[in-house]
Amino acid sequence: MSADTSQAQSPSKYDRLIAAAQAVPPAPTIVVHPCDESSLRGAVDSAQAGIIRPLLVGPERKIRDTAARYGLDIAAFELVDAAHSDEAAAKAVELIHAGRGELLMKGSLHTDELMRAVTAKAGGLRTDRRISHVFVMDVPAYAETIFVTDAAINIFPDLDAKRDIIQNAIDLYVEAGFGKSPRVAILSAVETVTSKIPSTIEAAALCKMADRGQITGGILDGPLAFDNAIDVEAARIKGIRSEVAGRAQILVVPDLEAGNMLAKNLAYFAKADGAGIVLGARVPVVLTSRADSARARMASCAVAALYAHARRRRAPTIAA
Repeated sequence: MSADTSQAQSPSKYDRLIAAAQAVPPAPTIVVHPCDESSLRGAVDSAQAGIIRPLLVGPERKIRDTAARYGLDIAAFELVDAAHSDEAAAKAVELIHAGRGELLMKGSLHTDELMRAVTAKAGGLRTDRRISHVFVMDVPAYAETIFVTDAAINIFPDLDAKRDIIQNAIDLYVEAGFGKSPRVAILSAVETVTSKIPSTIEAAALCKMADRGQITGGILDGPLAFDNAIDVEAARIKGIRSEVAGRAQILVVPDLEAGNMLAKNLAYFAKADGAGIVLGARVPVVLTSRADSARARMASCAVAALYAHARRRRAPTIAA
């Protein structure tokens, strides 16, 4: 997700992220149906930057025609032919099961087509964890790289789903190298618990779940309204004292509708870039759109590659 790319962006946050990904081995990445310029260019640019090692899955002739039309060099990439987007998604999942990739990257197919293959009960990539989406946002006016979750997958998540959504985001924050013990703000319309707004009750319950060790690795507070989650002065005026208020690093939204509006407001009003990644499956899934800037696409790959690298390092080894 990106706002008008003619607006200059702060070079700091995403540049550091991309540099960190370039310092680890390129992640083998299954790129699904990259049949338009933006999706194929995103894979090529990220490969040339040393972030991913793509394997392209889709209609071979169409992919090669796209590369030729836009001057994209894919000669070094393996290509697996698939007749159409549904077949490409199914083959990509099979390649993950076969150990050919550590990431999935969305091409020019619809998100629903890819996620149907990922979430299929038979042969998909489900785990015990709920699948969720995180926007990793570079907001020029905010000091922190900020996560927004979930703004793309779970429409009306219940309490158990929100537990997984939060844990997914915390794990990504820590393992991708953003820092330890991220500050997690659970958003609602107000910062007090009231039976009239169910999301405030869920926020309070999630904080208690963290106290009891059901959510680990982060510092939670909620309910918090958006202003006192990200602005120290707003939190002070409301008399809110916590490690999170005014300094949030992860924003947990009540539902997809609110999350999508928040992410787009940040993109178009605050000129933020948003790198997208899906978590909770067997491998991270890079979700990009045609509106994304080249920088946001590369940042999406960088986040996923860093997360995959951390998972690889902590994977148990089998003694000979």
